[in-house]
Amino acid sequence: MRLGTTSYIYPADIATNVGKLADKVRDVELVIFEADDQYNNLPDEETIARLRSFAESHDLTYTVHLPLDLRLAEEQPALDKAVRVIRSTERLDPRGFVVHLDGYAVPGTQEFTRWRDNSLRSLELLSGELNHVGEICVENLENQTPEMIGAILDALPVSCCADVGHFWKRGEDPLPPLESWFERIRVVHIHGFGTRDHKSLSLMPPQSLDPVMEFLAERFTGIVTVEVFSEKDFHGSMEAVKQSLHRLGRADLT
Repeated sequence: MRLGTTSYIYPADIATNVGKLADKVRDVELVIFEADDQYNNLPDEETIARLRSFAESHDLTYTVHLPLDLRLAEEQPALDKAVRVIRSTERLDPRGFVVHLDGYAVPGTQEFTRWRDNSLRSLELLSGELNHVGEICVENLENQTPEMIGAILDALPVSCCADVGHFWKRGEDPLPPLESWFERIRVVHIHGFGTRDHKSLSLMPPQSLDPVMEFLAERFTGIVTVEVFSEKDFHGSMEAVKQSLHRLGRADLT
């Protein structure tokens, strides 16, 4: 596995974050905010050049988290925003583009059929902007059942971003979906939760963290993103991962 984190650990721009993280992780998830005319953090030419330089000098890779307001499961998705981000970052050769399919619906209902059909249509259009549909990584959200994401994976050859923290927050064991989706998972997100999620993994007890880390350390060769957004949560999470791997006898991975 390639262990990484987000581009929003330090209160600074993307390039500054990547520069500070380059010798601490193997992948950085570039978190792109809503790309509108008033504010966006789309990397410009200078930033792309710096990011490419960091990648070359530190054997660093990137994933890209597309904006959260794409509405891919609705009738009129904001595909133009997604395309802008893809075109802005594609020269970094991202390992995957993570997308949310917002909403919740009970499988077998008309509402679910609309959610699924809208999602599939959006993903098919989006895949036309990429070299391979497998670069799209559909993430499970905290209000969604595995069956919802499974319906998308059954219908299209997209990849999966398995968010372990969202399963934990739902009170579910993440190992069954990790096993079921294994051949389709390109990215794994992992984070703890307290009063809210995306907090330090140090909040998670060993009986929750260790089985997941054992599964990933022994079997997964893709990207594992510690998806937190502060220096404190990053360092606490990396120490938690280190201690977990030591308990598992996998200190060679730290």
